[in-house]
Amino acid sequence: MNAQPRDLTPVEVEPETVLIEGATIMTATGEVIEGGSLLLEDGKIARVSEEKLDAPEGAKVIDGTGRFVTPGLIDTHSHLGVYPTPYVKAHSDGNEASAPTTPQVDAAHSTWPQDPGFQKALAGGVTALQILPGSANIIGGRAVTLELHPGISAQAMHFDGAPDGLKMACGENPKRVYGDRGGMPSTRMGTMAVWRQTLQKARETRRAYEKYREALARWKSAKEPDPKSKPQPPSRDLGMETLIGAMEGDILVHIHCYRADEMIQVLELADEFDFEIRSFHHALEAYKIRDVLAEWNVAVSTWADWWGYKVEMHDGIPQNAALIHAAGGRAIIHSDSPNDIQRLNQEAAKAYWAAKHEGMELSEDDALRWITANPAWALGIDEATGTIEAGKRADVVLWSKHPFSVYAEADMVWVEGVREYDRAEDPAPWSDFEVGQFADDASADDEEVQ
Repeated sequence: MNAQPRDLTPVEVEPETVLIEGATIMTATGEVIEGGSLLLEDGKIARVSEEKLDAPEGAKVIDGTGRFVTPGLIDTHSHLGVYPTPYVKAHSDGNEASAPTTPQVDAAHSTWPQDPGFQKALAGGVTALQILPGSANIIGGRAVTLELHPGISAQAMHFDGAPDGLKMACGENPKRVYGDRGGMPSTRMGTMAVWRQTLQKARETRRAYEKYREALARWKSAKEPDPKSKPQPPSRDLGMETLIGAMEGDILVHIHCYRADEMIQVLELADEFDFEIRSFHHALEAYKIRDVLAEWNVAVSTWADWWGYKVEMHDGIPQNAALIHAAGGRAIIHSDSPNDIQRLNQEAAKAYWAAKHEGMELSEDDALRWITANPAWALGIDEATGTIEAGKRADVVLWSKHPFSVYAEADMVWVEGVREYDRAEDPAPWSDFEVGQFADDASADDEEVQ
């Protein structure tokens, strides 16, 4: 069963032809090119070279001397738009906390595209991100992957070709939310029971659809099919469609989970009900089972150094991502924050240096992949973006300094070849909440302003 279709109408902006010369190009493929050239054309990366390239006619030539180029950064865990700024209760649309399982809901329908956080994330070098429901529910609903350009709806910002995600959660949050109401789950065993019951219903619904398709095929193969005997499909259930999509691999599963023992239980759940987990999120104890996660090919989306503000977070260590990487797994640094998403490069740098200070073998390219290639894989968009390679989308950042420096700023950001951000220019605000707030001739010290 396919995931529900979306309106993928893009914003009509022509990509520019750009030649960046003399920059250090960090490709996130294992190769770093000093003084290289990068040609962006027709929304794609046309050429990556160690040599100086001839600029096509009409190309914008940029001197990259002393500057760095990376793929656009990608965040697997964001609530921009569903918990937007300004944050008020009227804008709190991330958790449909009316039932412990709500697979029928879709974060795209809560995403407010005028959240000022989108433009601020872009200014930090982020070109794509996944918007998820919150973690109040065991099954929270669908997630959507967006590219960062202005749009009138989440559908208009949708990353072309990206599959939907499905947010699930275990641990303290669901049992606290529903236990406080005297409902189920109020314990971890209650969480697993509700989870299994819901997935069993999805499995039975999937079988009903399979039987319907088989019966329909037999009916069609008859010499003269009788319209009165045409098989009828099962009643449509949007939540079951989502779960069946996850079981069939059309929807990628992302699970909020902290403790190692719970991640093991969820892996067993996935095995029982025949679905794959694309990434555990937060996963502060992932380092304890890093070999298991690598064997199961499950990515780990985590923080550099968040820990301790819940009991299930007490065993977090800053080397978590590096240990996942060392075991052959896919480590990812995510934000889960409207602030950290603006400095995702610095978050990766913190995790990188935490490992280096402990003597771990790790390259800058490895750490760069935590915010580029690996999250692209987790979101199912790695064939299109996440590395600097000819033929991929021109999702590119030009940095003023090494991106792991606290002094680095994104000078320019291209999304599919469109220069969506230029630090040297004063961009028009995407959000109505920022229109008119900044004027060159205004001053807080002006008597007229006061």
